[in-house]
Amino acid sequence: MFRIVKQAGLLLAALLLSPAVFAQLDTAVFEAATAEKASMIETMERLVGIESGSGDREGLEQIAAMIADELTALGGDTELLEVGDDVYPMFDTPDQLGPMVHARFTGTGDKKILLIAHMDTVYLRGMLAQQPFRVDGDRAYGLGISDDKQGVALIIHTIAMLRALAFDDYGTLTVLINGDEEISSPGSRATLTRLGAEHDVVLSAEPTRIDNDSLSLATSGIGAVTMSVKGRASHAGAAPELGRNALYEMAHQLLQLDDLSDPDVGLKVNWTLAQVGTKRNVIPADAVATADVRMLRLEDFERLESRIEERISNRLIPDTEISLRFENRRPPLQANDASRALAAHGQNIYNELGMSLVVNDQAEGGGTDAAFAALETDAPVIERFGLQGFGAHSSNDEYVLLSSIEPRLYLLARMIMDVSTGVAPEVK
Repeated sequence: MFRIVKQAGLLLAALLLSPAVFAQLDTAVFEAATAEKASMIETMERLVGIESGSGDREGLEQIAAMIADELTALGGDTELLEVGDDVYPMFDTPDQLGPMVHARFTGTGDKKILLIAHMDTVYLRGMLAQQPFRVDGDRAYGLGISDDKQGVALIIHTIAMLRALAFDDYGTLTVLINGDEEISSPGSRATLTRLGAEHDVVLSAEPTRIDNDSLSLATSGIGAVTMSVKGRASHAGAAPELGRNALYEMAHQLLQLDDLSDPDVGLKVNWTLAQVGTKRNVIPADAVATADVRMLRLEDFERLESRIEERISNRLIPDTEISLRFENRRPPLQANDASRALAAHGQNIYNELGMSLVVNDQAEGGGTDAAFAALETDAPVIERFGLQGFGAHSSNDEYVLLSSIEPRLYLLARMIMDVSTGVAPEVK
C-alpha cells in the first residue's frame, strides 16, 4: 500500500511541477483516481478469483452477483437480466447463458451515457490454478484480468470516483456487464443494440495494448462459416469402395476455398476447425469444417456466401452432400465524425496528464460488443477505455499494467463529466 501511495504522490508532484499541465489538470479528479487505485486492485483480485467462462453458468451467476452488489452499494438501481427469446444461436452457443448486470444511476442533467464491459472469459473451469492473481512489480497477473475483468473493475471504480466527487450532472449513467461476449454475445446483443440506441454516448472498457496506449473507433466484424459434408460409411478394409469418404470431399472443398480472403477490403477467411471420423477402420461418413471470417463491411460477408455456394458445386466424390451455415457473429464498428470528435477530446484529457493517447480509426482484426451498441445509432461509440493489458486468449500469463490505472480512471471519469456538462464536443 505504501509503495502505491508513494508512486501516486510522485506522479502528482511531477504533474504539478509542469506549468503546461498544471494549467489544465483537474487535481480533484486525479486525486480521486489515486485514492481508488488500491481498491481497484483488490476488486480485480476478487473478480479474477471467480472463474467465469462463457459456458460456466455457475461461475457467471457468482461473478454477476458480486458485480451487482458493488454497483448497488454505489447507489445504482441494479438488476440481473436473463436472456430472452431473442437469442441468436451459433455453433458454440451453450445451453445456458449467463445473466447480464444492468445498473442505472440517475443524475440531475440530461445526457445519457452507457458504460459496457464483459465478465466472461475464454477459459475453462480449473485453469485459475495456472494463472492465479498475483502482483509482480507494475504487473497484475490473473486469468481473464485483461479481457475483461479490469474493464468491470474500471467501471465500478470510476463510478466510485464520481460519487466521491459528488458529481451527478449526467441524466442517466447506465452500466451493462454481459457474460457472453467471448462467444459473440448471442444473448446480450439485442440488449446492447437497444441500449446503444437509447443513449447519447457509449464508452466500452475493453483493454488497450501495452505497446499502444489508445482508444479505438473501429473494430472488425466477425463471421463464421460451417461446412458439413455427408458421405457414406463402409469398412475401410473389406469394402472401402462402397463408402463415400467425407474426409476426402472436405479436403477437396477446403483446397478450393483457400483463397477467399481479400486484403484490399479487409476481408479475412481462414478455415480453423475440423471434425471427422469415428474409427480408424471406417470410411468416414461425416465431416465438418469451420472458418473464421473478419470483415470491415457487412456487404463483403454477404458476397462471401454466394462465392462459397458457387464453388462447392464442384464435387470430388459423387453422392456426397454438402450443407453450409453462415453466422453473422458480430458486425463491424465503423468510425464516424461524432466518435472522432469525442475521441479527440479524450486526447486533450490525456494531455493534461502529460501523456499521449493514440486514436485508432481503422480496425485491427478483433471485434467487440461496441459494434452491437453502435448498430442502430449515429452517436459516438468508443472502445478500449480499459487498462493496458497483454496475454488475452493465449497461453501466456495474462496481465495488466498497474501504472495505467490512474490515467485510465482519470480519462473515463473526465469523459463522463465533460459529456455531462457540455465541455466535450456536442453529442445528440
